[in-house]
Amino acid sequence: MLFDQPQGWRYSLRMTWKAQLALLVGILSLAALLRLSYLKWDDYNHYHPDERYIAWVATSIDWPVSWQTAFSPQESTFNPFYWPAGASSRGLVLEQDKARRFAYGHLPLYMGISFTRLLELAGPGIGPLLPEKWLLTQDLLNQAQMIEFRHITAAGRALTAILDVASVGLLFLIGRWLYGTAVGLLAATFLSITVLHIQLARFFAVDPFLTFFILLALVFMVLAFRQSKSKVRTVFLLIAGFTVGLAVGSKFSAVLLVLPLAVTVFLLPDRKPERKIGLLIAAVFLAFLAFFITNPFAILDSSCPASNGPQLGSLTFLTPITRSCYLQNVVSQGLMVRGVRDVPFVRQYLGTIPFLYYMEMLFKWGMGPLLAIAGFAGLAWASWRGIKAGYKGWLNLSGQWSKITKSKILSEKGRFPFNNAEIVILSWVLPFFFTTGILQVKFARYMQPLLPFLVLYGAAMLLSIRRVTLRRLAVALVLMVTAIYAFSFTNLYRQEHPWVVASRWIFQNVDEGSVIVSEMWDDRLPDNVLVGDELLKREIYEIRDVNWLSGTEKYDGVEKLEKNLDLIANADYLVLASNRNYGVIPRLPEYYPLSSQYYQALFDGKLGFDVAYVGTRMPNLFGFALKGDSFSWPELNPPDEVSAYLAGVNGLNMGRFDESFTVYDQPLVIIFENSGNLSASDMVSLFQTD
Repeated sequence: MLFDQPQGWRYSLRMTWKAQLALLVGILSLAALLRLSYLKWDDYNHYHPDERYIAWVATSIDWPVSWQTAFSPQESTFNPFYWPAGASSRGLVLEQDKARRFAYGHLPLYMGISFTRLLELAGPGIGPLLPEKWLLTQDLLNQAQMIEFRHITAAGRALTAILDVASVGLLFLIGRWLYGTAVGLLAATFLSITVLHIQLARFFAVDPFLTFFILLALVFMVLAFRQSKSKVRTVFLLIAGFTVGLAVGSKFSAVLLVLPLAVTVFLLPDRKPERKIGLLIAAVFLAFLAFFITNPFAILDSSCPASNGPQLGSLTFLTPITRSCYLQNVVSQGLMVRGVRDVPFVRQYLGTIPFLYYMEMLFKWGMGPLLAIAGFAGLAWASWRGIKAGYKGWLNLSGQWSKITKSKILSEKGRFPFNNAEIVILSWVLPFFFTTGILQVKFARYMQPLLPFLVLYGAAMLLSIRRVTLRRLAVALVLMVTAIYAFSFTNLYRQEHPWVVASRWIFQNVDEGSVIVSEMWDDRLPDNVLVGDELLKREIYEIRDVNWLSGTEKYDGVEKLEKNLDLIANADYLVLASNRNYGVIPRLPEYYPLSSQYYQALFDGKLGFDVAYVGTRMPNLFGFALKGDSFSWPELNPPDEVSAYLAGVNGLNMGRFDESFTVYDQPLVIIFENSGNLSASDMVSLFQTD
């Protein structure tokens, strides 16, 4: 039965299986509501850079004209590493017949394209039968006749949201099989209202795909322990191996799944060591096969210059490896996240503390305070259970450990309150947590594959509290506070994107032909937007880019300062689209000895610019907002107009935030007008250049 309780579990549900099934359906429906609403959160303007690039590449991926060229790297229309000759898409400029860098797993790309094509086929037949204003009708079935670039984005976001809802269901299965139906349902509820999952489900990017396939692989590993027949166990293990390949095909970091796969094989009973080794080899082979099927050009394309890859000296027989576009991307990304390769857009993580920074961001923003506390306390609780079980099993040399490994699920009242499936899950969770938490680069999305297990352990720990009143109170508080946060976060999407609103303000208030300066490594404003029924385009303005973030230490000198200030002095308006620059540069005076002085001078009005516009959107519910603080971490005093704007919003200041959590869907926009008309030399004189 799907809803039967593990023997001996002390906390059971007094509900029929039909009622439990109805509750699960309700949880999944809640997850779908929170993820599939407001897919058009940016009017499909591609404000997430990873999503933008994936969708751009997707427009050039097409069914091959000839199978003789389908797997030729320079001729195939399947290859994400090469722009095919003749590639085109209405309303979009594509590169032609040249290499491209694609640093993402290919499986999400192919799945998004396939889902888009399926919707295109279904649209003409189903669209006219549905209400005209539905999201499904207009955007997904594309009755609005969006260009391919936008339709792929809409379809990709919907697919991402659907997979994340499926992840909630998979977590229920794992929780139910490890700890019982009550824990499975509570863990699924927690994940359905976890804010980071709700946010990432709206982006057509790889991390939700990765998380789904990780959960799917672990489901099959746990299933192997639930089978009494050896042949059935073998089938589930081989399926698990294949699914591991799908996870690696979504993102390379899933390669750590080989460890729980090996643990699963060697913990299974009734197999000789040599047979277990053979089974593991077969499972790993299937993982490679799945990876090859879903990422064929990771293997086939070795056309990238060897100078871009790892340096292996005179080992010419390894040339295919050094020229592998896929491995070069993996190595490049690995160097970046470890801080070996310096890239401007990740310098915000300089000076952040491993593990603690992630925990702070999940506490404040990604999960909410009570769910984060429960999750990390639950991780410690589960780890301690594993340590105790391992210690006792090691000491019982008389054969007690072998009895543990033969048991599918042990009684909570038994001598060893632990089960093999927990060992498998921990062999994924702990290595992933330690290898990811230690990284220099700490994008919030990197922790998404950990969150389902944090909420699972949190749910199990809470339901293991012996005192009924305390248990109910703890569960109710975590659920209530997290649900309020989830709905307040989703509510921010009811407002237009700040960049769309700011763009419309520019078109309505700034004269045509004006010079507008934006910042490199941030989005340019204005964007093309509708004002009334007219599509206004940014080409009516002269838009220039000032570059503060690039060039550090000796390159952050007077020449860079003068060049930037010359652009600013000749601008009519200056746009700070987010905190991507001012949230980083003032914190790093050793990297930016001159540029670090710029923002406070700008905010104080010393450069002759006054604030003309401020706008953002925030998580909010019933008129109460959760406000992020853009200025305290870089130790900046914001302009008076910005302070007044933020003070006018009723809510709670939550302190600093991870840039990647806010910059795509809730940035703070500040537009300055050049009222002082200072010369560049006047501005330079305000800086300490010695």
